Amino acid sequence: MKGPVVVQWTQRTATVSTGAMRRQLQAIPSGKPGLCGRSIPGQAWKSGAIPILLIPYFLVFTKFWSASVLALAWLVYDWNTHSQGGRRSAWVRNWTLWKYFRNYFPVKLVKTHDLSPKHNYIIANHPHGIVSYGAFINFATEATGFTQMFPSISPSLATLEGIFWIPIVRDYVMSMGLCPVSKLALNYLLTQKGSGNAVIIVVGGATEALLSKPGTSIIFLKERKGFVKLALKTGAYLVPSYTFGENEVHNQTTFPEGTWIRIFQKHFQNIGKRILGINFCTFHGRGLTRGSWGFLPFNRPVTTVVGEPLPVPRINRPSKEVVDKYHALYIRALHKLFDQHKVEYGVPETQELTVI
Repeated sequence: MKGPVVVQWTQRTATVSTGAMRRQLQAIPSGKPGLCGRSIPGQAWKSGAIPILLIPYFLVFTKFWSASVLALAWLVYDWNTHSQGGRRSAWVRNWTLWKYFRNYFPVKLVKTHDLSPKHNYIIANHPHGIVSYGAFINFATEATGFTQMFPSISPSLATLEGIFWIPIVRDYVMSMGLCPVSKLALNYLLTQKGSGNAVIIVVGGATEALLSKPGTSIIFLKERKGFVKLALKTGAYLVPSYTFGENEVHNQTTFPEGTWIRIFQKHFQNIGKRILGINFCTFHGRGLTRGSWGFLPFNRPVTTVVGEPLPVPRINRPSKEVVDKYHALYIRALHKLFDQHKVEYGVPETQELTVI
């Protein structure tokens, strides 16, 4: 294997108060317990109900009723596919479009250890960033050569289940290897499809998106233990991965506490979290021309480093103490991965990974 390419870019430093971040997170309403601290059925309803409810409208009030009938019939017939391994397409994953997307930033994937096809894996990815560009390009497409880098390993990037309620869209995302971040779907991939499967979970989720700011390395992980429990129940190895540069591609604005605009911002974010299951971030990037203001991401390097697998025993009913033990081991491995590669990928040597 060739050595990783050294990528350097100018990175702005920022001083962040961890206490202030904790206060900000306390203002976010907590979801019901789920795989990663979310209510999965609630997320599915919030994300997918609106598109499904549009079908009756097309049936009754437009001339596209026949297409709506076909879409609804296919949705019902194919309903369980997304929770039973999906339907991936090598052709879609290898679209030339994804290479243009990769080159825009550019996005890179770095392998540090082999993943044996004799095992299954949960690759936890950090940080979430605003959009998770690194996770998408590296694990949902072949633009950076995942299958060449990890032969005989089939990656499945987990996302909200509600997306799979949307006709046509569900077929598109399944073709890229995406799967719902639900216990049913993840258990199936890790226990019913043999070995050589890798489920990728962006553990910090919507909560972590609010922490995304250039020059910071803060992740939301202390209370996220569902992925560790899943690994213990299925015997899947835990693999840490960190995407350097993910926080650099958008600027996020948090208005001063106590101001009317900050009150409005938090109220708006709380409504979005409650109704849609997502946190709305006040962010911006570049415009269509270099140096202009807009919502396109800045074209700054984004590099995902995949670390060493952490062997996990299979325990049908792991105790809290066992879950905590392997959660601590995972955090230690993630810190090690971050410290070994941070300088190489543009993070100052003095900057530490902050886990809250």
